[in-house]
Amino acid sequence: MSRRIYRRFPFNPLFRLSVAVALTTLTIPCFGANPFITSIYTADPSAHVWADGRLYVYPSRDMDPARGCDLMDHYHVFSTDDMVNWRDEGEILNASQVAWGRPEGGFMWAPDCACKDGIYYFYFPHPSGTRWNDTWKIGVATSTKPASDFKPGGYIEGLGGFGMIDPCVFIDTDGQAYIYVGGGGHCQVAKLKSNMIELDGKVQDMNGLVDFHEATWVFKRKDTYYLTYADNNRDVNRLQYAISSSPLGPWTSKGVYLEPTGCDTSHGSVVEYKGQWYAFYHNKALSGQGNLRSICVDKMFFNDDGTIQTVIQTKAGVPALHPAPAPNPDLKKYRAAIASSSDGATLAEEAAAIPPPDGWRLPVARRDVFRPTPAGRAARGGFADHGFYTSVRPRCRSGGQ
Repeated sequence: MSRRIYRRFPFNPLFRLSVAVALTTLTIPCFGANPFITSIYTADPSAHVWADGRLYVYPSRDMDPARGCDLMDHYHVFSTDDMVNWRDEGEILNASQVAWGRPEGGFMWAPDCACKDGIYYFYFPHPSGTRWNDTWKIGVATSTKPASDFKPGGYIEGLGGFGMIDPCVFIDTDGQAYIYVGGGGHCQVAKLKSNMIELDGKVQDMNGLVDFHEATWVFKRKDTYYLTYADNNRDVNRLQYAISSSPLGPWTSKGVYLEPTGCDTSHGSVVEYKGQWYAFYHNKALSGQGNLRSICVDKMFFNDDGTIQTVIQTKAGVPALHPAPAPNPDLKKYRAAIASSSDGATLAEEAAAIPPPDGWRLPVARRDVFRPTPAGRAARGGFADHGFYTSVRPRCRSGGQ
C-alpha cells in the first residue's frame, strides 16, 4: 500500500499574511461535475429532501459488465447538503433479500422513496417469477432512517403486472399519498392508505399524456401538479411533462423539458432544495454504453406562466450552495525527518517518481522540490516562488508498498 505525503516548507511570514487576507476576501464559486457519482454506475435518480436538511438521491444501479438491464441490483443511496459534495450512504437493498422475488435475482429497476410519520418507505419494482416482464410487482422496504437499516417486506397488492414498473410516490400537502406506475406506454395511479403499503381504492389510468413511455415522476409547485415522463422518441428518449390541477389528472401535455442525454433510455426527477429547483437525470458519459449509466443534475427554471424552461445539460454541474469550509488553523503538520512508524518502516523521498501538479516542474538541482512554472504562476494569480513541496511515502520493510 502506498501513501503520498506532501510537506510544505515555511515561507516569508509577510507573504503568508497577505495570502491569508486575500483569501478571506475572495469568493470563488465551486462547481460539482456531471456525472456527479463516478464510483459506481447509477441510473433513474429519485431525489428527495428530508427533515434533516439533506438532499437524498435513490437511484438504480447498473452492474458492470452489463447484460442489458437484467443484472441491475444493489441499491445505493447518496446525499448532499451543498449539491457538490456527495456522500455514498452505502447499499440499502439487493435482490437476494427479497423473499418473494425472482429466483434468478437481478431486475432491481428504478425505485423511489417516501417518508411519513418518521418512517421511510422504499419502493422498488421487481419480478416475482422467471418470466420477468409478466410478473412485475412493487416491493416495499421500510426504515426509521433515510439511508440505512431498510427491512424488506412484501409487495403492494393490486399493482404490477406486464410492464408496470417505475414506482413514484407523491404525498400531497393534505397528507394524501399517491403511487404511480407505468411502462410500455401505460401509466396508472392509485391512492395509498395511511400505512403506505396498501391501495385505497381502484387503480386509475392517466389521461392526457402524449407519447408516454415510462419513468413517471410527480411534483407540485404552487397550485400546479407536474407529471414528468420518458417519451418514445426514436432511439433516444426525451423527458416530457404535463400539468394538472389534480394529482389524478386529467393532464395537459406541455412538451419536452430535457432533450436526449445520449442514452436510449431517459429517467428523471425534479426537486426544490434551498430555494432552487433541480432536474436529475442520467447519461452514459462515463462508459459510452447505454446500459452503464451515470446520474447528473442541473438547474431547472420556470417561466412566469409555470411552464418549464428546457433544462441545459452541463458537464460542470451545479454550483455549491455554500462556501467550502475554511482551512483548519489547528491542523497538525509533521516533518518526514521526525516521523516514526511501527515495525521498522522507513520513509524515503521519492518525489522524482511522482508527477508534479499541473503547472509545476521539478528543478534539476533539487529533485525533491516542486517550483511553479510561469504558466503555473499565472494560473495561481501571479504568486511568486514562495513555499515548496516535497513528497515522501512510507516503504514497508517487507518490500511491499
